Amino acid sequence: MKATFGAGCFWCVEHEFRKVKGVTATSVGYMGGSLRNPTYEEVCTDATGHAEVVQVEFDPSLISYEKLLDVFWHCHDPTSLNRQGPDIGKQYRSVIFCHDKGQEEEAKRSRETMQESGNFGKKIVTEILPAPDFYRAEDYHQQYYAKCGII
Repeated sequence: MKATFGAGCFWCVEHEFRKVKGVTATSVGYMGGSLRNPTYEEVCTDATGHAEVVQVEFDPSLISYEKLLDVFWHCHDPTSLNRQGPDIGKQYRSVIFCHDKGQEEEAKRSRETMQESGNFGKKIVTEILPAPDFYRAEDYHQQYYAKCGII
């Protein structure tokens, strides 16, 4: 199964999901914008409307979508609009792209639960949207931390 999350710089987010038992593959890329087959440089202009995302393939017999949502909520600040830390722009927005109605319902329930928990102290701004076309990022972005020896 697939799940797709935008939570700031895709290098950091991919690293978090790759550590999770039951995640069988990850791919970083771009979703949610108007330009077909965007490049990293185009997305960085903040003019394409794309978010940097991580597409996660997972084995539902080993990990649930609910658990993946938990990783998502805890690997970034979902109250920060169009930025994560020093990274600013719509490409760094908090977004869950849902691949089916079940994911959409579960993501909305999860967001509501997280908001009601008060753990974040502010309003959650995470978008929940149907998954549009995924554009895989350039090869040098895939598993970037591992390639650079950061992990």
